[in-house]
Amino acid sequence: MKNKVILFLLFLSISLLSCSDATDEVISVEPNPDQDNLYFPPIASEEWDTTAIIDLEWNVNAEQPLYDFLEEKNSKAFIILKNGKIVIEKYFNGGTASDNNPWYSAGKTLTAFTVGLAQQEGLLEIDHNSASYLGNEWADITNDQQSNITIRNHLTMTTGLDYNISNQNCTDFDCLLYLNEAGSFWYYHNAAYTLLSDIVAGASNMEYNAYFDSRLKNKIGMTGAWIRLGYANIYYSTARSMARFGLLNLNKGTWDSNQILTDQNYFTEMTTASQNHNKSYGYLWWLNGKSSFRAPAFETEFPGELMPDAPEDLIAGLGKNDQKLYVVPSQNLVIVRMGDDSGESLLGPSSFDNDLWIKINALIN
Repeated sequence: MKNKVILFLLFLSISLLSCSDATDEVISVEPNPDQDNLYFPPIASEEWDTTAIIDLEWNVNAEQPLYDFLEEKNSKAFIILKNGKIVIEKYFNGGTASDNNPWYSAGKTLTAFTVGLAQQEGLLEIDHNSASYLGNEWADITNDQQSNITIRNHLTMTTGLDYNISNQNCTDFDCLLYLNEAGSFWYYHNAAYTLLSDIVAGASNMEYNAYFDSRLKNKIGMTGAWIRLGYANIYYSTARSMARFGLLNLNKGTWDSNQILTDQNYFTEMTTASQNHNKSYGYLWWLNGKSSFRAPAFETEFPGELMPDAPEDLIAGLGKNDQKLYVVPSQNLVIVRMGDDSGESLLGPSSFDNDLWIKINALIN
C-alpha cells in the first residue's frame, strides 16, 4: 500500500505540472454532428456493428503501441466505441470476450443509475433520510445524527460516517460510527456506498439484484450479476456489457428509442459536481475537467484536473485494479478497460488513467 501511495503522489505531481487552468464553470464543447446518429446493438444478440480505424482517419501507426501498453499493464479486455459502433475490441493476457470480470468500484455507477430509476418510480426520494428505507438504528449513531443522513449523502460520499476504522467495507451496526456532520466533508467510504443497495431493496420491497435486472440490465442487453464478496457487493460482467452501460449513459439514459432514465434532472445531477468538497465527483461518477479533486484514501484536496490529458467533459466509472469506463459526450466515445492491477492502481483514479489517455490521444487525434 505504501508503494501505491507514493505512486499516486507522483501521479499528482505530474498532473499538477501538466494540467491546464481548469475552472468549475460548465465545460463548453463543440456540438457533435453525430449525436443523433448513435448505433445501439440489438438486445439478446452478439451482433454489434463495427467501424474501421482507417475509415475514421485515426492514426493507424499508434494502434500497436496502444496494444503493447495495454498488454504490458496486465489488461484483459479493451473496447473503444465510436458513435456506438466497435472500433477496437481486443483481449490480452488470457482474457476472452466471454469472461466475466469484476467492475469493483466502477460498478458504483450502476448503483447511482439504479437509485435514479427508483426515484423516478416514486419509490424513494434522495433527499429523504436513510432510515426511511434502512429502518431505525442502522448505524451506531444518535437519532439526530441518523436523521440528518440522506440518500444524497450516500451518493456523494458525504455521510459523515467514521472512515477511521479497520474495515471501511464493514456495514455492521457497530462499524457505522459518527465522525462529521452529514454533508460537511467528502471521503471515499465504501460502507456508506454499499448501503445504497439495501436502500433500494427496502424502497422497492424487492431484492436489489432482481430490481436491478428488471429495471436496467435486461433493458439494454447486459449480462452479469452482483456477487457478495464479504461486505462488498461487486458486479461481474463481460467487457461488452460494460460498454453497453457506457453507451446508455452517452445517450443520457435512453437506449435507442427506449427512455430508461427519463428523469433528466437526476442524470444531470449524477454526472456533474454534486457537492463543493470534491468538484470531480458526481453521484458515484468521476468527473474530469474540474479545478481540483479528492481521491480515495486521502483527506486532502488536490488542485488540478483528474486526468489532464483526457477530454474535459469525460465522466468515468473507476474501480480497483484499474477497471475503467470512460464516457466522452463531445466525441461520442465509450472506452472500457478491464483486467488486473496495472501496477499503479489504488481504489479508483490512478496514474494509469492519464498514461492510457496519452496512448489513446495518439490514436484518435
